[in-house]
Amino acid sequence: MAKSSVLSGIQPTADSFHIGNYFGALRQWVQMQDTHECFYTVVDLHAITAEFDPKVLKKRTLSSFAQLLAVGIDTKKSTVFVQSQVPQHPQLAWVLSCFTGFGEAGRMTQFKDKTQKGGQERSSVGLFTYPILQAADILLYQAQSVPVGEDQRQHLELTRDLAVRFNNQFGQTFVVPEAFIVKESAKILDLQDPTAKMSKSSPQGCVFIMDEPDAVMKKFKTAMTDSGKEIKYDPANKPGVSNLLNIIKAITNEEMSAIEAQFANKGYGDLKTFTGELVVEKIVKPFREKTLALLGDEKELNSLMSEGAQKAEKVASATLKSVYEKVGF
Repeated sequence: MAKSSVLSGIQPTADSFHIGNYFGALRQWVQMQDTHECFYTVVDLHAITAEFDPKVLKKRTLSSFAQLLAVGIDTKKSTVFVQSQVPQHPQLAWVLSCFTGFGEAGRMTQFKDKTQKGGQERSSVGLFTYPILQAADILLYQAQSVPVGEDQRQHLELTRDLAVRFNNQFGQTFVVPEAFIVKESAKILDLQDPTAKMSKSSPQGCVFIMDEPDAVMKKFKTAMTDSGKEIKYDPANKPGVSNLLNIIKAITNEEMSAIEAQFANKGYGDLKTFTGELVVEKIVKPFREKTLALLGDEKELNSLMSEGAQKAEKVASATLKSVYEKVGF
């Protein structure tokens, strides 16, 4: 029986992925390679919807590709590629944009949020239409499943609507994708503000997998904790302590009650040090070393990138050919 296909992408908008990315998505991507036909992409076309530096973008794209391989994405099991190296993405996006209502695109909440922050005059047309490019990313590979968080659910609904609309007008062309909701995905929060999701926009509260081990330890030792002394999992009243316990659970897979018992007669300092050392040994050191080794052989890395793009283009070109024929190109 053929494996169902899945597509997911990550933007190269930082020098490093962080542990929230790893526990929230990347670890599941690695596991899905054994159960699905996987297409994983570094979405650099999406990365230019806001201000950017071309040299930095190029460096981050290469680094993001290397980090995907370092965390366990296998080029023999999955198709791993850089979005801009497969020209069918913007080609299909143009066709789909002609089937998308202006009001429909304007209702995307992420566009509203970003234009409120940056101002509509400074927002690009690319920012307005990027959910349509995202739809093209998915539909090109006939992906049956798309791992999504709540913030992307609306974009997937647009993708489904466009697929159904095109199929109704021109006959069966696209697989209508379903949301793949990852169960028990660990939600890692900011070390300085444990009420907020970990994000690259908060450098002091975010643990990057390419950070030096000493820098990681410093972030954990200065992590925000809570009033009182008891080390107990209580997200409502002890968000800081609970976040650290959650990180330990995500790595060790132990029961929360067993983790709490380990710290029965210990203080917050012990908890911070233990969590930091665990993250350094199990995540930062191995992933950082593998990434640096891959980046050290740029020729081989570019070769793997090229192979991935060729594999992706083989699938994408078949879909685009079918679309072009149906619309009369």
